[in-house]
Amino acid sequence: MSVTDRDALVCSAKGCRLAAEAAVVWRNPRLHDETRRKVWLACAEHRPTLRDYLSLRGFPVEVVGLDAIPEDGR
Repeated sequence: MSVTDRDALVCSAKGCRLAAEAAVVWRNPRLHDETRRKVWLACAEHRPTLRDYLSLRGFPVEVVGLDAIPEDGR
C-alpha cells in the first residue's frame, strides 16, 4: 500500500472522518471459518472502542498496522 493510498483510508467508526492509523481484523466464528476475515479501519481515538466492541461479542480480534491489512479482508 502506498502512502497516497494510506492517506485515503478513513476510520470506520460511525461519523468519524479522521485518517485511519490501524486495522481491526476480526471474524464472526458463528458465521465464518478461519479463512474469512473482516477489516475495520481505526483512527487512534476509536481503535480501543472498535476492538472492545468486537471482543465483548466473543469475536476473534487482532489490531494490525495499515501495512499488515490482509489481502482477504473485506
